[in-house]
Amino acid sequence: MMLNYLSALWTSFVPRLGNHLWQSTLFAAAAGLLAFVLRRNHARARYWLWLSASVKFLFPFFLLVGIGSNLSWSRGSAETKTGLYSVMKGVSQPFTLTTMPIYSRAAQLSFSTNLLHLLPVLLTTVWFCGFLVVLCLWYDRWRRISAVAREAIPLREGREVKALRRIERTQGIQKPIEMRLSRTALEPGIFGIIQPVLIWPNGISGRLEDSHLEAILGHELLHVSRRDNLAAAIHVLVEAVFWFHPLVWWLGARLVEERERACDEEVLALGAERKIYVESILRVCEFCVSSPLVCMSGVTGADLQKRIIRIMARDVVRKLDFSRRLLLGAATLLAVGMPVLFGLESVTVRKAQSPQNEAIAAEFDVVSIKPDKDSGAMHSFGWFSPETFTTTGATSQYLIQEAYQLEERRILGAPSWVKSERYDIKAKVPNAVAEELRTLDNHQQYDQSNAICFGMLRNLLTDHFKLAVHREIKELPMFALIIAKEGLKLHEAEPGDTYPDGIKDLEGKGHGGVMDTRSGQLIGQGISISDLVKMLSQQELGLPVIDKTGLTGKYDFTLKWTPNGKEDSIFTAIQEQLGLKLEPQEGPVEFLVIDNMERPSEN
Repeated sequence: MMLNYLSALWTSFVPRLGNHLWQSTLFAAAAGLLAFVLRRNHARARYWLWLSASVKFLFPFFLLVGIGSNLSWSRGSAETKTGLYSVMKGVSQPFTLTTMPIYSRAAQLSFSTNLLHLLPVLLTTVWFCGFLVVLCLWYDRWRRISAVAREAIPLREGREVKALRRIERTQGIQKPIEMRLSRTALEPGIFGIIQPVLIWPNGISGRLEDSHLEAILGHELLHVSRRDNLAAAIHVLVEAVFWFHPLVWWLGARLVEERERACDEEVLALGAERKIYVESILRVCEFCVSSPLVCMSGVTGADLQKRIIRIMARDVVRKLDFSRRLLLGAATLLAVGMPVLFGLESVTVRKAQSPQNEAIAAEFDVVSIKPDKDSGAMHSFGWFSPETFTTTGATSQYLIQEAYQLEERRILGAPSWVKSERYDIKAKVPNAVAEELRTLDNHQQYDQSNAICFGMLRNLLTDHFKLAVHREIKELPMFALIIAKEGLKLHEAEPGDTYPDGIKDLEGKGHGGVMDTRSGQLIGQGISISDLVKMLSQQELGLPVIDKTGLTGKYDFTLKWTPNGKEDSIFTAIQEQLGLKLEPQEGPVEFLVIDNMERPSEN
């Protein structure tokens, strides 16, 4: 049972992951296209594009879709927008059950059952090992730099400190950055996010003139004001989680390149001479080893040769003009607005497909509702005949489930008393409706009376319990009931069968449309597949069940299984005894949300 449940969760997760990776990859491609368009503009614009592409891996689009689906804006008719919704869903979520098939019997011929069950565990283990390797490598670098920072001596005075404070005032940095003198050959760099410190190698100041010193310090303080260490830490998390995706590593290289180029441009914009700035970088390279860029923002990052050429080329860096600002704004609005719009459209279309209020004409003629005080009923019970609807010890929860044909877990927002307070109800069916039902045979009477009863019961709840509801749709794991490869084993019911040796109703009559449900047993006579699906959803599966058999007849069956068992689980029993199969998948699940409900007055 647990393996089947895990298999359902895995099957639900894989399409979600595929959709997220596809969307993130497309987002990164769009960011790359914009970066190409802005190749003559400031590097900081391209840097933020690459950073947004990295952060997108941590934030799936369905979060924005959820925001859109929960907005209670007034919407127009959904009928004219259903096609747009379908196209948007197909484009945004290409990986569904049809493209991510579940292993069936055919697949099990070439792979062992144990391997299929262990596949999710094996893949998860591989991912987790890669995740730990990336984090451990990062932690090892961070630990070594942290040890250098702790052992470094705070520098309180000297021309380095004076230059540092002067540049802080120039760049508008309010909180002074602590400078620490290190005995290692580590290059100058900013370490830390919340309380950054400047690690300064001992002896390098003697190799730098004042102009060189100010250029290097200006570069480092720009890393502080730009929060580059925080951005680097975020991308490390992206690399750890999505280590298997080559694109995230390529994004990391682009981030370092554009980060250093952006700092170079800003240092030159602050007045540093190109020749002096290049000399300062080269002198740092001669004196120091390169910095671990994952943990610290240094001076000599990215491709050093390309940086020197760009600095000395004297190319004019263009500011973002109005057209490019408009392009970036439109791209941002599209990236955020489209998922929200998709959520709005999905709610509108689903509401059109599942109307909030069903129009039911029939109502009970006379209704009597009294609190159940004497029966001591432990379970809700209801009975519908052509003349009356009667309940003994029925909770309001039971009435809602029957009226809307939903399991308890799909009814949300109900007050606590609906599950505890019980009622005895007697309601008279209109004479015209009763006369029409009497003319039908047992099977027809069962179908028609149920349809009429559910509608009248909804009206009863609206009139006497002041019930107000609305429906919501959520994409959740579920099971699809299909015909097994071995073929159907259900016995089709005979029309008009009175089942003399079968289940009897309260009046002692045998007929179709009756089920006997017990722990580990389900007996049905003259039952449709839709009724079977409803009962399976209420069993120990833990997930909703939908009908994908295409069967429209009525069937007799006996289903037995071991509750919470393994070999004789309900999954195995359904396949072996009924010739049906439960396949895990993901799809829309309808929920009934209660907006208002009141206790009925005794009458």
